[in-house]
Amino acid sequence: MLPGSFHVPVAVLLLVAGLLALVAGYRLFRLVLAFYGFILGAIAAAALIDVTTTWAMIAVALGGGLVGALVFTLAYFAAVALLGGAAGVLFAQALWPEISSAPASLAILILFAAIGAVLGLVFQRYVIMLATAFGGAWTAVVGALALVGERGAQAVAEGSRVWILYPLRPGPGRLWILAGWFLLGLIGAAVQLGWTGRRKRRT
Repeated sequence: MLPGSFHVPVAVLLLVAGLLALVAGYRLFRLVLAFYGFILGAIAAAALIDVTTTWAMIAVALGGGLVGALVFTLAYFAAVALLGGAAGVLFAQALWPEISSAPASLAILILFAAIGAVLGLVFQRYVIMLATAFGGAWTAVVGALALVGERGAQAVAEGSRVWILYPLRPGPGRLWILAGWFLLGLIGAAVQLGWTGRRKRRT
């Protein structure tokens, strides 16, 4: 976990990167892959390697992030399937509480992940647009919440919670978080489908 003083720059990074993925995820897909690979690699390294000093913690996170970015960038097609699978899990986590009072089981999450992965490979272009739009919207929402002092989002920015799973189950009176994310994701998807995600015409 990063020191608390780092949560503001990390929150800004999440907000800016999320907005870029939101509106230009397809056009900048390899960059988006590198960013999310970096975040996941940094989180994994920080969780697996126990260090005590701030600079050692930062070095471990940077090292893990660079490895994650490299893996995601090189494994393009695998990353597309993983992105589709992650999008499937994201939607399962967000929508399942509206269907059932019980938490989504592992089998349900695996099913949604498998469906997302297959769709990611079959309808690659459109799934990339939708996944980066909604994933970018989620990242931007968490970054914005962290900047305004929301505790759970600050924990994400400090690296003690995986941001993509927060806040999929907001408390009473906080469903506006999900509504805002969904609306922002729709806007990003529309922008990509109508503008930034268009194929360049050959001359």
